[in-house]
Amino acid sequence: MSTSLPSPHIAVIGGGPAGLMAAETLARAGLKVTVYDRMPSVGRKLLMAGRGGLNLTHSEDLGPFLEKFAEALPQLKPIVEAFTPVMLRQWSEDLGQETFVGTSGRVFPKAFKASPLLRAWLGRLDSLGVAFALRHRWMGWDGAGNLVFDHGDEQPLVVKPDAVVLALGGASWPRLGSDGGWVPLLEALGVPVARLRPANMGVKIPWSDLLRDRFEGQPLKGIALTFEGTTVRGEAVVTSDGLEGGAVYALAAPLRNAIERSGQATLTVDLRPDIAREALAARLSVPRKGQSTSTFLRKAAGLSPLAIALLREGDLALPPDAEGLATLIKAAPLRLTGIKPLARAISTAGGVTFDSVDAHLMLRTLPGVFVAGEMLDWEAPTGGYLLQATIATGAAAARGVLAYLAIPDAALTESGRKATPNP
Repeated sequence: MSTSLPSPHIAVIGGGPAGLMAAETLARAGLKVTVYDRMPSVGRKLLMAGRGGLNLTHSEDLGPFLEKFAEALPQLKPIVEAFTPVMLRQWSEDLGQETFVGTSGRVFPKAFKASPLLRAWLGRLDSLGVAFALRHRWMGWDGAGNLVFDHGDEQPLVVKPDAVVLALGGASWPRLGSDGGWVPLLEALGVPVARLRPANMGVKIPWSDLLRDRFEGQPLKGIALTFEGTTVRGEAVVTSDGLEGGAVYALAAPLRNAIERSGQATLTVDLRPDIAREALAARLSVPRKGQSTSTFLRKAAGLSPLAIALLREGDLALPPDAEGLATLIKAAPLRLTGIKPLARAISTAGGVTFDSVDAHLMLRTLPGVFVAGEMLDWEAPTGGYLLQATIATGAAAARGVLAYLAIPDAALTESGRKATPNP
């Protein structure tokens, strides 16, 4: 009579998208998986991100998609190629959550919100036998190499898994669970961690009282922002102390770096990107016929009251000639004096350096410990790139666990191959 060996037990610490995808991939391979999270429920940041529509990924070709990862492209390219946007859409649809492509090329579930997808995902994990230990804050390792969790009782929980996937996120929106508390735990063991900084964050602008009081909360639609030779079209929203929005986030990394170097930066905004400067100048050359400047700019240049107010920021007199006025409209300067703090950023730059992990995302100094998601040192703009890479690194870390435990890919079921493809 033969006896089967007990299935390896894997601890996944962090119940965000990276951790949940790691758990699914491992459970499909027949491993015993427990997801530990300090919050009373999982996927909180995913739910917050999906309140206005869950942007799963982007429909553009894989080449330009990968370019959005900038400095981290060499490390993330094979990871995303192993779990592509097409595969992510198929995974979502296998959960019963069909997707569609929006006018901007972004991909959303047809239900639009995150909650239906998360419910279906948790149902799948339950059917695979994944266990959840909630309200468990990871405290590091004890002297014997065991994981230690504070779970509210007098005595901490001590766990000795066969492998660990760390997916605790960055440090943006800490009230949702990712507070960066893991940084000192890893640094104490000699793991290099690049300083956590805000990514996809708003910028600070010293608005005049008039502009702030009148236009706070209003959108700038159909604009183009330019910084250091890069131009991005999109929208932005005026806040009490600056600008937020997709067009700003797309330039967040260079803006942040410049402000950190010099304490300020100048961003230019094209208020009419759909019309050439010469054509705009021609429109502005017509007689004003007694119109006020605001009325003339609204009718001749098609500017909103907010756009007109931006032209007047800084107590600068508007150019009296059509050419000068057109030039200003096409490149109005905005003086940035800071960035929004990490706790208010959409995502986090910095984290465990890629030099610290091997090709399977295992820490070189801690065999059997793998890192996924925003804990790694990478950043990307909004538009589906963040969630795609987060989920892909979760799957990659799980495949790393399988390789570490010498569990062959054949252990995955055919349905598992369909949902979480292997390279």
